[in-house]
Amino acid sequence: MSDAGDYPKPNEVRTILCLANSRKLSGRCIAGREILNGRPGLWIRPVSNREHQEVSLEERRYEDGRDPKVFDVIRIPLIEPCPHEYQQENWLLDPGFYWRKTDKLDWTELQDFVEPNSPLWLNHHSSYNGCNDRIPLEQATGLRSSLRLIHLERLTIQVFCPGAAFGNPKRRVQGRFHYAGDTYHLWITDPVYETQYLGKPDGTHEIGECCLTISLGEPYDGFVYKLIATVIKRM
Repeated sequence: MSDAGDYPKPNEVRTILCLANSRKLSGRCIAGREILNGRPGLWIRPVSNREHQEVSLEERRYEDGRDPKVFDVIRIPLIEPCPHEYQQENWLLDPGFYWRKTDKLDWTELQDFVEPNSPLWLNHHSSYNGCNDRIPLEQATGLRSSLRLIHLERLTIQVFCPGAAFGNPKRRVQGRFHYAGDTYHLWITDPVYETQYLGKPDGTHEIGECCLTISLGEPYDGFVYKLIATVIKRM
């Protein structure tokens, strides 16, 4: 499905389907697609005015203290657009107001938001432990989007210590899949799945049909990395 509609005008409250509440530094990266007349619109990523634009708990929580979840339909006060290079979807949030959950969609309704199969931006650049997982920053700056919702028949989750050979014992969680004719090994920043699988033994864990929200993260050492911001298993 192609994107539709216009980005919000400044100082407006807009309604999005939450498709990501992922780990980012000391806060979270929230993102979703706007709902316009019941139909999917463009991606919106509410951001703060901090250096790395992560969203704090105080800024994103509902009045009753709950944290936004995937599938929530949320009304979010926005101040102004603040696109940055390849992250054209960024909008400065208004920290003076609560976000409000108005509805919740299900797996079947989610399929209307899945985007057509096509390569995840630019391929053929891989890190030591990844596959098609990064883009040179100078190439990424020409991109006009940084978020995708894709559908997979199968996802493999790998838990391992990527830095073990270099004396780093920290374990990480990676998603591996085939999509639109290409292979991807991408780090998972979904805090729910990350916590769940760090509690499992090292090794390979299979997941069946699912949707993934893929995001282009912050630049690091001359590259922009593709991240699995959300894993949505078929219910």
